[in-house]
Amino acid sequence: MESGLLIKENIRENVSVKVYGSHIYGNLKNCNRAKLSDEGELKNIVANAAKIGKMTMLDLRSWKIDEGVSVVAVILESHITVHTWPEYNFATVDVYSCGMHTNPKAAFEYIARELEAEEVEYGEADRSLA
Repeated sequence: MESGLLIKENIRENVSVKVYGSHIYGNLKNCNRAKLSDEGELKNIVANAAKIGKMTMLDLRSWKIDEGVSVVAVILESHITVHTWPEYNFATVDVYSCGMHTNPKAAFEYIARELEAEEVEYGEADRSLA
């Protein structure tokens, strides 16, 4: 079976695709604890990730939950979410886009770098309809 990345590249070349969808998701371990609990910093990181991924942000919301934070960016092409558990130096990230012009992997990688994750586990899902 071909890798997810190769499948996505083949779909990008297929102009007859009905719906294009690329979903990058993962776990970030051993992150910077201070950043994981800083709601304002997390919102800035997600906003910048949308720009880096060439996505159009429509709304950005966040919620402080005990030490952790949840950030949700609604983008024209779908969404970006970050949920944090500072007490465990842990975060989960989802970047999903239906826009062929976007780069969700670049957005995900930016978030991982900014949170200073020492260990990154991620997956890719092709959510396209040919």
